[in-house]
Amino acid sequence: MSLAGQCNGTSRSALWLPIDLFLEDAMDGTQVAATSAVEILTGLVKALQVVNGTTWHDTFLGLWIAALRLLQRERDPSEGPVPRIDSSLCMVLSVTTLTVADIIEEEESELIDETEQSPSNLPKDKQAPGRRRKDLVTSLQLLGDFEDMLTPPPFVRSIANQAAAKAIMFISGLTVGNGYYESVSMNGLATSCLGNMRHLIVEACIARNLLDTSAYLWPGYVNASDSNQVPCSIATQMSGWSSLMKGSPLTPSLTNALVVTPASSLAEIEKVYEIAVNGSDDEKICAATVLCGASLVRGWSVQENTILFIIKLLSPPVPADYSGSESHLIGYAALLNTLLVGISSVDCIQIFSLHGWVPLLAAALMPICEVFGSSIPNASWTLSSGEEFSCYAVFSNAFTILVRLWRFHKPPLEQLTVDMPLVASQLSPEYLLLVRNSKLASFGTSPKDQMKSKRFSKNIKFSTDPIFMDSFPKLKRWYRQNEECIASTLTGLVHGTSVHLIVDALLTKMFRKINRSGTPLTSATSGSTNSSGSGLEDVSIKLKVPAWDILEATPFVLDAALAACAHGRLSPRELATGLKELSDCLPATLATVVSYFSAEVTRGLWKPAFMNGTDWPSPATNLSSIEQQIKKILAATGVDVPTVAVGGNSPATLPLPLAALVSLTITFKLDKASDRFLALVGLGLSSLASSCPWPCMPIVASLWAQKVKRWNDFLVFSASGTVFHYNTDAVVQLLKSCFTSTLGLTSSHNYSNGGVGALLGHGFGSHFSGGISPVGPGILYLRVHRSVRDVMFMKEEILSILMHCVRDIASCGLPREKLEKLKKTKHGMRYGQVSLAAAMTRAKLAASLGASLVWISGGSSLVHSLLTETLPSWFISVHGLVQEGGESGCMVGMLGGYALAYFAVFCATFAWGVDSESRASKKRPTVLGTHLEFLASALDRKISVGCDCATWRAYVSGFVTLIVGCTPTWMLEINVDALKRLSKGLRQWDEEELALTLLGVGGVGAMGAAAQLIVESKI
Repeated sequence: MSLAGQCNGTSRSALWLPIDLFLEDAMDGTQVAATSAVEILTGLVKALQVVNGTTWHDTFLGLWIAALRLLQRERDPSEGPVPRIDSSLCMVLSVTTLTVADIIEEEESELIDETEQSPSNLPKDKQAPGRRRKDLVTSLQLLGDFEDMLTPPPFVRSIANQAAAKAIMFISGLTVGNGYYESVSMNGLATSCLGNMRHLIVEACIARNLLDTSAYLWPGYVNASDSNQVPCSIATQMSGWSSLMKGSPLTPSLTNALVVTPASSLAEIEKVYEIAVNGSDDEKICAATVLCGASLVRGWSVQENTILFIIKLLSPPVPADYSGSESHLIGYAALLNTLLVGISSVDCIQIFSLHGWVPLLAAALMPICEVFGSSIPNASWTLSSGEEFSCYAVFSNAFTILVRLWRFHKPPLEQLTVDMPLVASQLSPEYLLLVRNSKLASFGTSPKDQMKSKRFSKNIKFSTDPIFMDSFPKLKRWYRQNEECIASTLTGLVHGTSVHLIVDALLTKMFRKINRSGTPLTSATSGSTNSSGSGLEDVSIKLKVPAWDILEATPFVLDAALAACAHGRLSPRELATGLKELSDCLPATLATVVSYFSAEVTRGLWKPAFMNGTDWPSPATNLSSIEQQIKKILAATGVDVPTVAVGGNSPATLPLPLAALVSLTITFKLDKASDRFLALVGLGLSSLASSCPWPCMPIVASLWAQKVKRWNDFLVFSASGTVFHYNTDAVVQLLKSCFTSTLGLTSSHNYSNGGVGALLGHGFGSHFSGGISPVGPGILYLRVHRSVRDVMFMKEEILSILMHCVRDIASCGLPREKLEKLKKTKHGMRYGQVSLAAAMTRAKLAASLGASLVWISGGSSLVHSLLTETLPSWFISVHGLVQEGGESGCMVGMLGGYALAYFAVFCATFAWGVDSESRASKKRPTVLGTHLEFLASALDRKISVGCDCATWRAYVSGFVTLIVGCTPTWMLEINVDALKRLSKGLRQWDEEELALTLLGVGGVGAMGAAAQLIVESKI
């Protein structure tokens, strides 16, 4: 291979690498975001367009291709309790489309404003489309050339075919009543009429009014021969949605049809919402079921409205004629329970998260938890289907969703040691309420919000009154108790109190078989020696208490049960059975089980449990296989996997609370009724096992793989990530692998071409031939970075790795020995003759990767620390690329400064956006001002710079050039004195044009200095 041929990773798709990383990171099901993915993605796309200096045609094309790459990685995902294809399709067809809509509408609203100020303005409906809309059209036309990426996932293939059929019938002049093309039999069309992802993207854009039906006429959009084979008339059967809109009642049969077919228009969803509000009791249940069906998960053009209608229905108003003593929510129990069950799946919660409505959902769930958790379960409700449920069920369904909306499942040690204030604040329900209050209070005040509001139904209106935790005293009390449980051991259970009575009643219920045969088990902390009740008959009476009371007693119950097991009064099997009995009684107790067991593992007070197959389940059957698969997954990263040394005299062990938790989860059936509760306890189990010493997570993975073999790949992948949780050297090695694979600086055949494919690969799993294969280092990093305790060290390591990669780029990534041989050959390319343009392109790619990893790892807080602390410290320190690498010439130093300039600007634009729309941008003047003050002080010789001179000069010139060229309005926020001093320093380097440009964008305050500079330059 030629030297030039080894300089890889610089294709045009690499420009959009940060988008690929963001999209993949957003698919992490362990993280529920409070901010809309549309908002973040819009800011990211605008930042990349500006810094890369690309047209909107290229930018939109890069965005669509990145979204399609995400979908291709998720085509055949390994099974497991994680978001799957529905979430990926939401990202491609809803989030990405809304991002494009925001960008286009932003430009066109500015054009309208300009026209309205013009004396010869045209009506708004006569305005010509903006440049960005035209670029969207050309980008989608070109997207058809990427056939390999357009293959739809199997289960949406029929929808893609319908989209293609719609275009063919439009071209042929045929119409289907009211546009219900899902009612057309595909058998009536040519078998060659196959749809792809571009057809679905175009339909999504048409639904958002970004395109019109002229798109059907694009060359190559459909097969021209297909239109000649369309029959003259097509018999259609009235679809379910058509029937509903024509006035058919919402019967169970019609409901079943609508649940599996997404609505195609806002009017249809509004119709269902009206029935949910004004219909009969049975119709309300049917309407709620429809809203939580296909329209929520695959109604890409109406998804955000469907979400908001569901949230509205979860917060029903008090009827005008209501006069009861109990909360009006009790009367809506059936409707609320139907909605809660309908949105409880992992994919549904992820879709709420992607659209940014989690804070509103949390605020709607809190009153439900407060009311139904305070109710005594004396009565129950029965649906028309015959299903019966109590207030416990409504409470548990609401509560388990609520606690999943913040990082409740994270182990206590991580909550105590996390060093990022912004991340720590997201660990509480208070944070979600603050975001909700802020979002509703400010919505509609900006032109951007006014544009967005046009997409929402006029029936959607939320109160802007702030909500605080004080409005929910029971919830607040439980949350405080939970925090105390995490912080210290249990105290305060007083004999004879109501809590003590409930504790003993629960223990009697959980271990009633033991109670019949011997000494009854009672609370270990109470000091009692016999049951507080006269028999099992009294237990049900004593447990007729509000759910909040049971939750208050649960930690004491768990403490007593663990103590009994540790002292041999309970067998492990009896403990697991009792815990399952507790969760069956009140599923909401699973949240306390996760929290309490995690805290107890952190405290380390319990003896280990021997997983020998006699007392506790044994992982021996497949543990060695799990270990080998973990090694295979990590093979390409260069990270060593610790040996799972168990068996013989070293049996597998787990901390007792973790052993109890995994034994409990294994008792669950894998059915729809248990999925919503496993989603909570499963996250807690995974997080707890991952936080424990090696090989706890492989042991847990092997036990669960024995139960559910089809989850094997997912479990192995999860276990492989724990290698990085406590080993910072492994994290550093993983980061290095991310850089070398992306830049093609590795000898590995898999990564030699570099780019996005080498970084992210094919996702994970054994859906490729040959079973489990090595996973792209980027996928691994995105799945483990949230578990790295010391977030701050990562920015320093990323900076260090970036600069080492610059040196390798300058030598075209060849090993030193091979490079020396090439220098000595007759036709070998000398070091100084490496293509500067190619090297700068790759250095920029390295910078964008580094900035993406910093931003994704720690958000704007980590970026602020980088700009105000890490970079200044690096420049002051005495080190240089030339001295470190030993190479001659100034190219390495210059290239390093160039890479650092892009690194800093990418970080800044990712964190703040190029405009002032985001909340994070409010801190920009302070942080950027501090950084520019450092640059000015160094140029004034007030601060001594220790790095290589070429690096320093290239950084300052490059950073200022990028800022004034890409984000000139930022300079209006900066102290004029700092700009003047910075300009003066640039002039000393003969950078007069750049110095003048800097002052030119500095606002009125810098005009005098700019004029003086012009005069002096002429003299």
